[in-house]
Formats: sequence, structure tokens, C-alpha cells
Amino acid sequence: MKIRKMEKGDLEKGFLESLKNLSTVGDLPIEEWHIICDEILQNPVYTIFVAEEEEGKIVGTATFLLERKFIHKGGFVGHIENVAVQKENQGQGIGGKLVAHAISYAKEKDCYKVILDCSDHNVPFYEKFGFKKAEICMRLDL
Repeated sequence: MKIRKMEKGDLEKGFLESLKNLSTVGDLPIEEWHIICDEILQNPVYTIFVAEEEEGKIVGTATFLLERKFIHKGGFVGHIENVAVQKENQGQGIGGKLVAHAISYAKEKDCYKVILDCSDHNVPFYEKFGFKKAEICMRLDL
């Protein structure tokens, strides 16, 4: 198992299958996949990591966003989003490896903090990495 940055060819390796365990993915035509990939891969604040098995299958993913601030002397905040592992691969430590990798990446980017939103049932998972409840997350669906 290796953790690496997402590549355009990961669609055929099962990338979207991981996300289906997190939310509705819907039908994403290959042309749209390429447009979205180009946009993300060219954006320096947006990094998607994948967990790839030795056979090349993508079994998990996590997104990392890098936000520049005016506060903290122009410091950076890391945002972890969309941590997802294919259902048949859950419970094998893959999600933990993805989160640990994202935290290491945040340290490389000199972030002064890393934040994420999660459901109540996932709080114990993230607490293992040192995350603690802070503030309140609010949402407006449009």
C-alpha cells in the first residue's frame, strides 16, 4: 500500500469507488473527469491523495486544501476533506494512513493548524491523531 498524489489515470483504477462510501458520486462522464482533474491538478492549493494497493487499485482517498491567512503572520491552515476508503477495505488502517499523510503534508507546508469536519461517529477516529472538538461547523446546502 502506498499513499501518493492523485493522477488523471486513477479513474480507471477505482478512484470514484472510494468516494461512493462517503457521498453520492453520480454519473461522471470521462470527459468531465478530465476537466475536473485538469482544474484540480493545476491548482496549487488543492491536493488529493490516494491509497494504492500493490496491484494498482485505488482503495482510498483524502483531499487536502491549503489556505493562506492574513492572521498568524500570513500563515497557512490545512483543511482535510473527503477521507474515504472502499467498503471492502475499511478497518485495515488505510484511512489512518491517509490522515497521517495529510498531517505530514501540512507540516511540510508550514501550516500552523489543520482542521476538518466530520460526523459525530467519526470523532473517535480523528481524536487518535490529536484532533479535538473546537467551535461549531455550520452548513448551508444550496
